[in-house]
Amino acid sequence: MSLIALGVTGGIGAYKAVEVARGLQQRGHEVVAIMTRGAQNFVGPVTFEAITRRPVITDQWAAGMNSSVEHVALAGSIGLLLVVPATAHTIAKLALGLADDFLSSLALATTAPLMVAPAMNTHMLEHPAVQQNLQILAARGAHIVEPGAGYLACGWVGKGRLAEPDDIVEAAHRLLTPPRSLAGRRVVVSAGPTYEDLDPVRYIGNRSSGKMGIAIAAEAARRGAVVTLVLGPTSTEPPAELDIVRVRSAADMHAAVLGASETADVVVMAAAVADYTPASVEGEKIKKGDADLSLRLVRTPDILRELGARRGEAAWPVLVGFAAETSDVVARAREKLAAKRVDLIVANDVARRDIGFEADANEVTFVTAEGDEPLPLAAKTSVAASLWDRVERLMASRPLPAAAS
Repeated sequence: MSLIALGVTGGIGAYKAVEVARGLQQRGHEVVAIMTRGAQNFVGPVTFEAITRRPVITDQWAAGMNSSVEHVALAGSIGLLLVVPATAHTIAKLALGLADDFLSSLALATTAPLMVAPAMNTHMLEHPAVQQNLQILAARGAHIVEPGAGYLACGWVGKGRLAEPDDIVEAAHRLLTPPRSLAGRRVVVSAGPTYEDLDPVRYIGNRSSGKMGIAIAAEAARRGAVVTLVLGPTSTEPPAELDIVRVRSAADMHAAVLGASETADVVVMAAAVADYTPASVEGEKIKKGDADLSLRLVRTPDILRELGARRGEAAWPVLVGFAAETSDVVARAREKLAAKRVDLIVANDVARRDIGFEADANEVTFVTAEGDEPLPLAAKTSVAASLWDRVERLMASRPLPAAAS
C-alpha cells in the first residue's frame, strides 16, 4: 500500500482528520501527518503521532531534522497528498502555488496526486474566489472530495461541512488502488454540449460542461478500459490518457460515436446533444433589422436510438444513456429506456442548480428494466464510479462477445 501525507489545516474539521488517518491505516496505508499552525488550535500533534506512530511535521524549520529540505525528501516517497480539512486559505495557497509552510512547499515539490476535502462556512464556499480556486485545482488534476450539507460549526445550515471521514478514506483508497475490472474492454463515452451554427458568429447551444461524461470516461480508464471520449465544445479538460475526438455539432458527434462504437463493448451517451439544428447556416453574420427573426430548425439524428436499433436483439455493446430533464425526471427516463432499446438510463434533474449542468456534484437515478436505483448527492467522480459498478454487473450477466468467446 501507499504512504499518504495527510495535511491538516486550521478548521473545526481538523479533529475528523484523526478518523481519516485511522481509516487509511485500516485500509493498509501508512500515514504521515503535516499540521499547519492553525490546525494545532483545534487538535494536538500528539494525537496524530499516537495514531500514525510517526513524528508529526509542524514546522518547516524545526531543528534537528534538516527540515529545510525535508519537504523535498518526503515529496518523492508519498503516493498521495491528502488535505483534510482544506480551508479557504489553504485552497487559495495551493491554487496560487504559494509555499510559506511545510504543507504548501510539499504540494509544489511532490508529483503525487493531490486530494482536498474542503470545509468552511456556506458563503465562503460559494464565494467566487473559492470556487475559482477549486476549479483551478481540479483543472490541474486535483481530486475534490465534495463537502456535505447540514449543520455547520458556525451555527448555519448549508453546504460546507467536511465530508464524512469514511467517504474521504474511500475516495483516497480508490484513487490509490483502482480496480482493473475493465481491462481489455473498449469503451466509448460522449460528453459535453453540441453547438449548432446559425452563422459564422452565432450558434445554438446548451449549458453542459462535460464534467459528468469526462468523469465517466476517466473512471473507465482507471479500471483498465481503452476509452474513446467524443467531446463537444467545453473548457473542462479531460485526462490526457484518453483517446479524445473533438466535435462541435450534433452531426459531428453522430458520425464520431457511430464510428467509434463499431468495436465497443460499452457506449455511454452522456453528451447533451442538440435535438434540433438550423435548417441552413448563413455564410455571413445575420444582420440586425427592425423585424422579428424566425429560424427554421430540423431534427438531428437520435444517436442513442440509432445505436439501440443497430444492436437489435444482440447483447453487445452495453448501451447507457442520460435523461437530462427538468420535470418528471424518472418517468421520462423510463420512456427513453423502452423507446431507445438501451440497457440503462441515468435520470438527471438539470433544473436544480446544485447538480447537473456546470456543477461538480450530481444526484441521479439509474433506470433499468429491473427497476429504479436512486443515488444520493455525490461528486460526479463518485457517481461515475457507481455507474461503472452498475454497468459491470450488466456485463457480467451477459455471454461473452463473439470475439472474446
